[in-house]
Amino acid sequence: MTVEELLNSILREIKPSPEDEVKVREISEKITNALKSETKALGLNVDVETYGSVAKGTWLRGDVDLDVFLMADRSIPRETLISNGLKSAKGVFESLKGRWIERYADHPYVEGWVDGVRVDVVPCYRAEPGKWLTAVDRTPHHTQYIKSKLSGEALDQVRLLKKFAKGIGVYGADIKTGGFSGYLCELLIVSYGDF
Repeated sequence: MTVEELLNSILREIKPSPEDEVKVREISEKITNALKSETKALGLNVDVETYGSVAKGTWLRGDVDLDVFLMADRSIPRETLISNGLKSAKGVFESLKGRWIERYADHPYVEGWVDGVRVDVVPCYRAEPGKWLTAVDRTPHHTQYIKSKLSGEALDQVRLLKKFAKGIGVYGADIKTGGFSGYLCELLIVSYGDF
């Protein structure tokens, strides 16, 4: 078997099928629509958007997580954004018969599970590049950048790199792993072109 044949074989295993794509899209729409209603009911004026690997098309079959951001104007106090953002996320997970846990990074967010899919709901601010109020305010810009630089075959190259990094135990920018983030894998493919 050639290297190319091996990589194609691996890609067939890790690339989401059309059915996987439909399922994730439906769950994403269900959650974002519910969050729009819930945040509106709480008087929280935010845009609800999906970012991360699902939005960029670089997620792996069987390893999907949705990153849903509640993007607020800078005029909303941080305490209000976080308090009402978390409350709306918890309410949505409960209404969809999911489960949730409050997590902490730069600031609190809610991690939940709906229909077998992990979902992170993250309050953040709409911010111009370089004028971040929180660390997560950069994420929408990261997503837009990758979407402008990668498509087609390059997305598959990201998937191969992510799977390789997972296989050797260096995937994950968390403190425990101290490895490669998904965004770093994407940037490496932007820079070098392929796995």
